[in-house]
Formats: sequence, structure tokens, C-alpha cells
Amino acid sequence: MTVRTRFAPSPTGFLHIGGARTALFSWAYARRHGGTFLLRIEDTDVARSTPEAVQAILDGMQWLGLAHDEGPFYQMQRMARYGEVIQQMLTSGSAYHCYMSKDDLDTLRAEQEARKQKPRYDGRWRPEPGKTLPPAPAGVIPVVRFRNPTDGVVSWDDQVKGKIEFANAELDDFIIARGDGTPTYNFCVVVDDWDMAITHVIRGDDHVNNTPRQINLLRALGAPVPAYAHLSMILGDDGQKLSKRHGAVSVMQYDDDGYLPEAVLNYLARLGWSHGNEEVFTMEQFVAWFDLDHVTASAAQFNTEKLNWLNAHYLKLADDQRLAVEIHRRLKASGVDTGVSNIDAAGIAAINKDRVGNLNELSDIAHLFYVAPGISNELASMHLTEVAVAALRDLRTRLQDAVWTAPELSATVKQTLTATGLKMPQVAIPLRVALFGQTQSAAIDKVLAVLGREETLKRLDRVL
Repeated sequence: MTVRTRFAPSPTGFLHIGGARTALFSWAYARRHGGTFLLRIEDTDVARSTPEAVQAILDGMQWLGLAHDEGPFYQMQRMARYGEVIQQMLTSGSAYHCYMSKDDLDTLRAEQEARKQKPRYDGRWRPEPGKTLPPAPAGVIPVVRFRNPTDGVVSWDDQVKGKIEFANAELDDFIIARGDGTPTYNFCVVVDDWDMAITHVIRGDDHVNNTPRQINLLRALGAPVPAYAHLSMILGDDGQKLSKRHGAVSVMQYDDDGYLPEAVLNYLARLGWSHGNEEVFTMEQFVAWFDLDHVTASAAQFNTEKLNWLNAHYLKLADDQRLAVEIHRRLKASGVDTGVSNIDAAGIAAINKDRVGNLNELSDIAHLFYVAPGISNELASMHLTEVAVAALRDLRTRLQDAVWTAPELSATVKQTLTATGLKMPQVAIPLRVALFGQTQSAAIDKVLAVLGREETLKRLDRVL
């Protein structure tokens, strides 16, 4: 059997962390078994689906690097196929027309609730041997309902949760096509999974209650039933349902917030799955290790602190030229024209990437190299004293003709220390204030090397 998985989001909003984890696990399972990963856009909710949401999903998948092998498929482009299957079911008797009005259905539900019964359709239009149906009421456009089995159970061995069983008596004859002919979610999913030969459905456990209905539909169509794996929900840092303030935001918001995709992927992989005590791993390792046996059935808890730790780890490992591209992109978005300067963004990344937790912090530091910051009166009075300015004047003279490499610049600074009798902090801190308007930076020789002779002397001249 060739493994075929799918990620099937509805384009009614952004791709959030829960959806991204579902996509990752589905992608990894297909890759692990040499199978095929499909992307399907379930856009039949015309009122809520938007092109912007579709694009947000595609952008999120691309940023994460979860490339699909087939698709994207769009349900709205498959309406003819759905209509064909519905007609086949009406002909075979596995579906039937129901003329019950919405008002009558609401009345029925209210009566059932008053009797403490589970609200459900009562099958009044379901054809049965020996049952006489009333004439179709004039002017009423019928819906199409699935003729669900009335006895026995429907069960499956969930790849995450174990055996799950529902009594068919608890499942009513649900609608598969509305009065205007548009098919419903449970029906479209079944036809799609059948036509696309999906072997493994990996999705959130909010779909558990849909699964028995879908299995019964597949069996009525004579279609194979895929294996199901329902992933547990993700809780926030506080143990509550994930909300916007701790993760339930667009995946692209993580890009905006300065996270690297490999950090997000590594973190998502550990949300409900484990391989021994491994915390940091590549996607190649994840694919080689991934199985559904080690996906936990209990809820996973989002931990922002751990995600931040992973992001800092991957920043340290990142290629400097790649980080330079990110620096330029972010500075350009903030209105900084980096093209007018000879400053090397890769050099900024190299000396600062182990000092920051995300790309935005790195870009903030880079901003100080491209745009000379002001110096507050407080810092000037505290650090640009008469003694400090005299030392900087000595250093400026020596820098004028220094060889502009970090080792030579380090030696030049030490010459000023010897000449003035000062210690390193007494020169390095005023120098940082003069250059960047703050007291901390990477090693001063490396900072000078990246800032360059011309810009360094220009900034020193402001305070001398």
C-alpha cells in the first residue's frame, strides 16, 4: 500500500499552530513511508471562505517548508463530482429526499430538549418497507439525507486514541446536500478521501464525532476506509484552550515576530510526539523517527519559553548570509534604506546572532549600524566625561591609519589603554555610547570591524 495523507484546511481564517502541527504530522508520515502528501482546500463554506485566507494557508505552508506532492485541490471545483455521487446514492437508496422544513426541525428539537432527549432528526421522511410517506409538500425544496444504519456499531482503531466505538442508534440521518444542492462538509470529505485514495487521515480530535458518519458513508459507497489518527488539542501556557495571546495566531505572525521556520517546526514536532529525550533535531531526523505510536492521546501544552529557547538555538546555527537577507527585509519594512551603506549585514549577524533570541532583536541591533542613534543626555553625562573624551580622542587618532581588521583594531584599542592608563571598560563603554548610544554591544574590536573606518570616525567626531 502506498501511503497517501492530506492536509485539508478550510480557508475561513489563517493557518494557525494547531493546523500547522496537523500539516507537519501528515507531511512527515507520508515522507517517512515514501508516500504522497496532498493539500486540499475545503472551500465549500462560500460565505466564510476568502481568497485572502487561501493565500494565507499557502504562504504558511511555504514558509514552513511543508511542500505538498499533489494539489492544492479545491472542493468548489469538484461540485459536479459531488452531484454525481449524490444522485448515485439517491438511486441506490442509501440517501433520500427530506421535505422537513427548518421550522418543523426546530420545533422537533425543542420538544426533544424539553423531554431531556438528544436533539436529532426523527427519520420521518426516511423510506422504510411498509412505510407510507406523505405527499411531497408543494413549494418545499428538499434536502438530501444519508440513510444511516440504525443498528450495530461503527468503530475504528484510532492510531492515536485506540479503539473508538459509536452506536449507530446515536447517529441520525444527517444531511449530505442542502436544499440549494450544495453538499455538506462530511459528504465532501468522504468523496474527496475516496477519489484521492487517502490511506491515512491525520487530523485534530475535534473531528472524532465526524468520523463514524464518514465511515458509514464510505461503506455505503463501497469505498475503502482509511486509517484515522486524531491529534489531541493544544493548550496554552496557562493550561487553557489555546488563544490568540499564546499561539492561536497566524503561522505568518511567527515570521513577523522573528522566529525561524526550523525552530517553529522543531517545536511543533514535540507538541504531542516524542522520540526518547530528543529535543533538538532536523526535519530529516524527524521524518526518519516519526510514527503515530508515539503521538500522545493527551492534550499538549504550548510553552513559549521553550519555543524561544529553540529559536535562539537555531539563530546561532543559521548561515550569516541568510540572516543578512532577513535583516535587510526587516529594516526595509521599517523604512531603512540599507542600500546606501557599505556595512555588511552578514558581519552584523555573525557577531550578534548569539546575543539575541529572534530576528527582530537582531534587526534592532543592525539598525544601530545603519542609522547613527542619538545619545541621551543621561548617558552622555555619565560616560562621556572629560577623561573618557580625551581617551576617545587618542583612539580616534590611532584609528585613522589602523589596519581595519578585528585583531588589529583590538591592538589599537589596547594602545590607547596603555597611553591613558585606563582599563578596558573605561574606554570601551564610552566608545559604545559614542558609536551606538548605548553601553552594551558585541566585542568592541568586532563591532569596529563591521561598522567600518568611515562610519566609526564620523560617529566619534560627534562627541569629540
